[in-house]
Amino acid sequence: MRMCAMALASSKSKWAAMTNAEIIKAVEEKQLAFYALEQALAPDYERAIEIRREVVKAKWCPSAADTHPLETVPFKNYEWDRVVGQCCENIVGYVPIPLGVAGPLLIDGKKIGLPMATTEGALIASTNRGANAINSSGGCTTAVLKEGMTRAPVVEVDSLEEAAALVKFCEENLSILQEAFESTTRFGKLKSIKCAVAGRKVFLRFVAFTGDAMGMNMITKGCDKALEVLKQHVPSMRVLALSGNYCTDKKPSAINWIEGRGKTVVAEALIKADVVEKTLKCSVDSIVSLNKDKNLVGSAMAGSVGGFNAHAANVVAAVYIATGQDPAQVVESATCITSMDKVGSDLLISVTMPSIEVGAVGGGTGLPAQRALLEVMGCAGANKEEPGANSRQLARVVAGAVLCGELSLMSGLAAGHLLSAHMKLNRKPPQ
Repeated sequence: MRMCAMALASSKSKWAAMTNAEIIKAVEEKQLAFYALEQALAPDYERAIEIRREVVKAKWCPSAADTHPLETVPFKNYEWDRVVGQCCENIVGYVPIPLGVAGPLLIDGKKIGLPMATTEGALIASTNRGANAINSSGGCTTAVLKEGMTRAPVVEVDSLEEAAALVKFCEENLSILQEAFESTTRFGKLKSIKCAVAGRKVFLRFVAFTGDAMGMNMITKGCDKALEVLKQHVPSMRVLALSGNYCTDKKPSAINWIEGRGKTVVAEALIKADVVEKTLKCSVDSIVSLNKDKNLVGSAMAGSVGGFNAHAANVVAAVYIATGQDPAQVVESATCITSMDKVGSDLLISVTMPSIEVGAVGGGTGLPAQRALLEVMGCAGANKEEPGANSRQLARVVAGAVLCGELSLMSGLAAGHLLSAHMKLNRKPPQ
């Protein structure tokens, strides 16, 4: 072990002593892998990225212009030590995204700012308008109804009888698989396994509590160990893939819409009639009617799965990018049904979101700006007193932000203001 460490140190010293031009030549001649620059020059990651940019500019996208297009992509003064080995590979820089804030929104009695990273004009202004209307009516309340990240391996056995026996074992011996799963993690707790059979193939949808992490790595590691134990009881079992798409991750699916994935959250607010009329510029009757025609009937006519809303994905994506979540999981996290009813003379609005997938630790949440925004929201890092509380709080905030966005957009449509608002805020006037 000591000899390996010495060899690694010697190798790093060799590359660090070279000029940039010499390292570029080594990469071109395949003496040093393109992807291994950070490892070779650690901890000088900025130099490694600078060299890779030169390789890219010379070989991948040559330009006849005096200034290469890549020069406009920033890379200096970034905390790359938090990125390398965790968030990105083959790094050439970072892309700045405008960041705004809506609110604060009064959620469950607390005022919380809503950070949103987006390039869509009018989105934050609209969400902010929704927050103002909700605050003027006493705020919103939220409830986390269900919690559990999923991973669904697909396995194959030699006969239908063995497939049935495998399912029966999982149903009757969950504790055995729980012990194996939980031996790999401090916080993960296996809650259930849902099995689906297709011929001799069995899809096993593991559902687990993952603390304050979004939990995909945690649950995948636990599944791998549980499958080792399962094979001892069903020897013919062969693991075809640790993910068989029955999870379902980063794809639309009915199972996430029905069963939930991550956090299942409901947020609601009772908006006073005078606020609807004065702030939102429409009537309670008009917005309730439009919600039925657009979000319910219109989405049903389109055959939507979980798309019974106006633009939940807009808000979810902006909050996810701002807080270091996985943007690809907007696919399932933004599934939402928006409900509106007239209660007395007031408007009752709610959003039901069965699969909000968020984490307060891991992934991009440790990057400085993203971590700071989570701190602003009061849900950064692991909650030591109550594991999982911070990720649940983040899911509540996401649902609250969606509630604001749905209220504002739907009222804008009901009042006929959508086009004028976008022309004002989403189009730069002629110079």
